[in-house]
Amino acid sequence: MKTFKKLKQFYWPFRKYFFTSLLFLVIVTASTVAYPIILQKTIDEVILKDQYSLIPYIAAVFLLIMIVKGFATYFHQYLGELFGIRSVYTLRDALYEKLQVLSFKYYDNAKTGDLMSRLTADVEGFRFFLSGGFAELLRILVLIVISLCVMLFYSVPLALVTMAAMPFLAVVVFRFDKRVHPAFRGIRKSFGRLNTRVQENISGMTTVKSLSREDFEIDRFSSNNNNYRQRYLDTSLLWAKYFPLMEFIGNVCAVSLLAFGGYLVINGQLNLGELVAFFSLVWYILGPLMDIGFVVNIFSQSKASGERLLEILDAEEDVKESARPIDSPIKGHVTFNDVTLTYTKNDDSALKNISFDAPEGKVIGLIGATGSGKTSITQLITRFYEPEKGEVLVDGIPVENYKFKTLRSHIGFVLQESFLFSTSIRENIAYGNPDLKEEQIIDAAKRAQAHDFIMEMPKGYDTMLGERGMGLSGGQKQRIAIARAICINPSILVLDDATSAVDMETEFKIQKALKEVMKGRTTFIIAHRISSLKHADEILVLEDGEIVERGTHEMLINNHSVYQRIYDIQYQDRDVIMNVANH
Repeated sequence: MKTFKKLKQFYWPFRKYFFTSLLFLVIVTASTVAYPIILQKTIDEVILKDQYSLIPYIAAVFLLIMIVKGFATYFHQYLGELFGIRSVYTLRDALYEKLQVLSFKYYDNAKTGDLMSRLTADVEGFRFFLSGGFAELLRILVLIVISLCVMLFYSVPLALVTMAAMPFLAVVVFRFDKRVHPAFRGIRKSFGRLNTRVQENISGMTTVKSLSREDFEIDRFSSNNNNYRQRYLDTSLLWAKYFPLMEFIGNVCAVSLLAFGGYLVINGQLNLGELVAFFSLVWYILGPLMDIGFVVNIFSQSKASGERLLEILDAEEDVKESARPIDSPIKGHVTFNDVTLTYTKNDDSALKNISFDAPEGKVIGLIGATGSGKTSITQLITRFYEPEKGEVLVDGIPVENYKFKTLRSHIGFVLQESFLFSTSIRENIAYGNPDLKEEQIIDAAKRAQAHDFIMEMPKGYDTMLGERGMGLSGGQKQRIAIARAICINPSILVLDDATSAVDMETEFKIQKALKEVMKGRTTFIIAHRISSLKHADEILVLEDGEIVERGTHEMLINNHSVYQRIYDIQYQDRDVIMNVANH
């Protein structure tokens, strides 16, 4: 029960539904045990003694018990479901909230499909036990206790003989639980991997088809699917091994009852009606005991699900907000003092001893080969990651002292891969500032050179986009992302290859518009094209996580080093193309 104790905060507030449901469960169980007693009275008092005048009264009592049981069953099931549904509602909210606060480091290793599986299948698995599993376990215990008390009332010797095999049944159930729980945990993990395979395949369908890898993907999915199938078959084999044994032990009890009970009836030590009632009651014990296997099954699945949910809830938040965070306006002065960043322990550092100063309103260009650390610098400003050593300052204050929302609401990002939501263009542009007026949204779109193509769409700004902006070109998605960044009116603007997906003409228009947007804002431009950052106040050239050169375009172009080499490669290619075109 350790897993359920850890998750107690989510279901304990709704305990009134649970305990009220249990009250009705006791009524249902007591009504069930009344059936054999009525049967015993009918045989011993009516049939054997010829008192047929009692039949209407017995029938009336029986009808009343059925009515009470019907109402009690209704309230028991409804309140039980209410308990489970409300509990997992708060649990699902907590899981989603936790996913929002976990740092990028967590998502670097997490699988999207697996997380989706946890928030859907595992949450439902846990709910299923809360709604019915707990109650079913208690129903079994109450039914066994009440039935055993009635049996002891009828005949203590017969009850003891009948129950002699029960310890063996308990041992079998315990051994079954020890083996079935790891099996169900394996099933849950396998299902998560299967989900991940489907999610990755659908997301990368363009790549799959363009490279004609459909057969390869089918084989990979089939392998995961086969693993999932095999785990279920292994679990089914456990059931096939243990349940016949449970049933055999139950039948031994029934045979013992008939043999010894028949002997007692013949010798006048037990009435015939009591033996018949005894036979019904023993199955009220044996049946639930064998049903414990099903409850153990539900419990094991729920426990496995709970453990996977706790892995999210207990995940370490390596980037935490200060106990007393600062909530004040940000002007945009950024300073790095001897900053080193390592993403994975014992791995090479992504940044090594980075130091620079970006005064308010200045434009900083970042250029270098892929993996040189350009994006890592901007991710430290927003505290997506924590540096291994050194400090990052904004307006002279360490970034860890700021409130997350305050810091990040003053930083506008336009990433290399623009993510758009499956909603209208208007809502995508105003996502960071939903209170914007229509004219402000349109102004931002115009500045990003997006207004014209938006107005050409069927419903203009109300046009609904497909998943991840499906239906738009890469350049169109990029311009909407730029408009979204403009809308939050940031003090710090980060353009991470923001114009990489547009043609030269559109890039020129966007650069012209961005010059107006960048006025008064500290701007970081990450680019591979020198044309995108020639106008920067300072350009930092990175190589293997270190700043190897710094200065303006004019200063670096004559240094005969890395920056000039990049410039020569880009502009020599352009000159060759121009010469070919002229001839």
